[in-house]
Amino acid sequence: MHKTYLIIGSLLAGIAVILGAFGAHGLKKIVAPEAVLSFQTGVQYQMYHAFALLILGILFERFGGNILNLSGILFLVGVLLFSGSIYWATGLIAANKEVPTFVRLITPLGGLAFIGGWLLLLIGLIKK
Repeated sequence: MHKTYLIIGSLLAGIAVILGAFGAHGLKKIVAPEAVLSFQTGVQYQMYHAFALLILGILFERFGGNILNLSGILFLVGVLLFSGSIYWATGLIAANKEVPTFVRLITPLGGLAFIGGWLLLLIGLIKK
């Protein structure tokens, strides 16, 4: 499983760089500054957790275990829900459409997944 986390982490980091460049250069031309700031937060958290997956992939080889595996799954779910919902909302704003409440409610669920992933990583390391 460690190779999978290394691959996913690398892919997410590369996508974060692309999205960050878009946010810095193209997005600010089509949305308000607060939407750009929100988008940048999504990119930052995606990059942080791409690095977390890379580190987890390395740690997994040494420590292994179901707890570390679940930690990686939660990091990935967090990126999809937290960053993904921010990108979705920003896209709707750019298209001059209203952002449904449920889209904004997805973001904190992603944050909870991030927290769970970090807690499981801690528990998995302590147990080994």
